[in-house]
Amino acid sequence: MKKSSKIKAHQKLLLSKYKLLMEEAYNLRQTDSAQSDISEYKALKLLHRINKLKYLNREHLQVFA
Repeated sequence: MKKSSKIKAHQKLLLSKYKLLMEEAYNLRQTDSAQSDISEYKALKLLHRINKLKYLNREHLQVFA
């Protein structure tokens, strides 16, 4: 498996986890605001990792172009 496809697969996994955490944060907003904030924080950390992977994948593609 190519390095870029591994990065994309990992990115897709992180994106699905991000979406689940954001949905959880939204659903908890009315009942448990502290847990909602925690879920949103975890989601934002995942989003940061996703953006790093986007950068790495872009950099990897430019080297071979």
